[in-house]
Amino acid sequence: MSEQHTFQAETQQLLNILIHSLYTEKEIFLRELISNASDALNRLQFEMLTNDAVQDAQAELEIHIEVDEEANTLTISDSGIGMNREEIVAGLGTIAKSGAKAFIEAMADKPESAADIIGQFGVGFYSAFMVAKQVDVVSRSYRPEDEAVKWSATGGASYSLEAAEKDARGTSVTLHLKEDEKEFTREFRLKDIIRRHSDYVAFPIHVGDDEEPTNKQQAIWRRSPSEVEDEEYDSFYKMLTMDFAGARHHIHMRADVPMQFYALLYLPGSAEQNMFSPRKEPGLQLYARKVLIEDYNRDLLPEYLSFVQGVVDSEDLPLSVSRESIQATRVMAGLKKTVTRRVLSELKRMAKNDRDKYLGVFGEFGAYLKQGLVIENEDRSDLEPLLYFQTTYDDDPSRYYSLDEVVERLSENQDELYYIIADDYGSGSRSPHLDAFRQRGIEVLYFTHPVDAMLPMGLTDFKGHKLVSVDSAELDLDDVGQVADEAQTPEAPLESDSFAALLARVKSRLGERVSDVRESKTLVGSPARLVSEDDSGNRYMYRINRLLDKDYELPVKALELNPRHPLMHNLSGLIAADGDADLIDAVVEQVFETALLQDGIHPDPSSMAARLTLLMQAATGSATADLSFADVKTVISEPTIAETPQIDLSDLNLEEADSEPIDNDES
Repeated sequence: MSEQHTFQAETQQLLNILIHSLYTEKEIFLRELISNASDALNRLQFEMLTNDAVQDAQAELEIHIEVDEEANTLTISDSGIGMNREEIVAGLGTIAKSGAKAFIEAMADKPESAADIIGQFGVGFYSAFMVAKQVDVVSRSYRPEDEAVKWSATGGASYSLEAAEKDARGTSVTLHLKEDEKEFTREFRLKDIIRRHSDYVAFPIHVGDDEEPTNKQQAIWRRSPSEVEDEEYDSFYKMLTMDFAGARHHIHMRADVPMQFYALLYLPGSAEQNMFSPRKEPGLQLYARKVLIEDYNRDLLPEYLSFVQGVVDSEDLPLSVSRESIQATRVMAGLKKTVTRRVLSELKRMAKNDRDKYLGVFGEFGAYLKQGLVIENEDRSDLEPLLYFQTTYDDDPSRYYSLDEVVERLSENQDELYYIIADDYGSGSRSPHLDAFRQRGIEVLYFTHPVDAMLPMGLTDFKGHKLVSVDSAELDLDDVGQVADEAQTPEAPLESDSFAALLARVKSRLGERVSDVRESKTLVGSPARLVSEDDSGNRYMYRINRLLDKDYELPVKALELNPRHPLMHNLSGLIAADGDADLIDAVVEQVFETALLQDGIHPDPSSMAARLTLLMQAATGSATADLSFADVKTVISEPTIAETPQIDLSDLNLEEADSEPIDNDES
């Protein structure tokens, strides 16, 4: 005879929260019910270690799923520990305890506290009401003397209990599906959900009449690495990501202390998003005892390692109610720390023992590591050895060197490390800023990746050597290195009076577009260069804003002129002879805009074409009086006093910034 039991008044509200608020996908109800069945089987295994007197002791430990399309029902059965009347009330009726009201009030006042108190409500089971209009549970305990019992509810204010007929030990949960949920009576649909969410449950899951289990049961990451073949690693990666080009490297780790977990991680072959990949977001798959809890967990690795793919499976992780959000606990923090250290250690080991392989990884994902150096400063010591750069050491664009290697080659009396920021290797290698460095044999790092503009904010020094930009106004190389070739400066410097007149004329023409016009102490073969008087990392914010398509203003720099260069001699002569003012102004404008172009910051290089044409006409003998220099407008005719805006570096989209990844084989 059926007995009716009334839930508390708050139960309907609580069920509404559980069904509509905590879960994002309806199909996970099957994952929850399979997880419950797996737990029941695990508990029976433990009981049987010390107790032989259990109901159906010889029964196979397994899970069966049956569908009835005509009746529109789905049944999940297990041969686990089972429940008697008292246990089914305590297990499935816990939701009706007095804590329900307190829980609802806590959710209203402080939703983030839900994870700390919700475990007592057994809501994983109640996720079945997302798809079912009625749920029947028939269970028989492992104790031979206990009778079977049936629990039934519709998600309303009450549930019923009655005696049942069931000879076999275990529990059967029957879902009477809603009319619009018929998809869950399709065996192929159920098998797909099982393979995605419960493939590595330790017990066989049979669907319909299939004798072979749908799930694999033995998780590859839980096996000993010595037992797994390379082909198996490759097959699992391709199944996980649909990246049939394969991964560059895998990391298989297992640990028992201080916590027990297993992980199988992959470094993908490319930073390019595979359009066929089912994984559309960064993050690792997170399992708890071989049950998928979260498909894209971003808390297991720092953001700068978000390109890593794979699985982490923990035995110790405490879970919140829905299994879709993980409690922020010491266990989770410890797990992140351990996994992160292992990945970084593996990258450092690869860089040391297999340089070419590592440079392939760095070519694809170096931008992420550089971002990490700026944002995750506490990991700086682990990230610095992973950075590699092209340098002026041999001017071979296919060669990359570590910071340690550059330090080992420091020139005489060199205390600082020097770098140049450029749009690409070609423009950087032709920069006038490198004149003095090449003359003195001083190595310079090329910062040519789009995200390198932010590196000076994090990489301020390395092993006691300050990093200094080659366009620094305070650059002093007099005692560093040795001058290799004096013949590069054949011209005598301009007389001081003549040079002063030149400086004054240039300053008058350029006005507030430059902060100063002065003599260069470093230029050798180039006529001019622009130098920065701001030594902070913020000086490159305009490059970052340009990368992010944000508004930016050109920085106002000082223009340095080379008093030995023939162009400066010629221009000085024109000024002294009171030559064509329009021609002089055109040359001054072109010197300035060429310097902008060489620094990679000219806003519109094509605008120089008309002026360059007229200058070529003048150089090839045309009478300057016939040339319309006065009609050639300058692109940068108004002052552009730059104020460096602050941006949140976490907004950087590396996928956009890294549109042209470094290719170690390209020159």
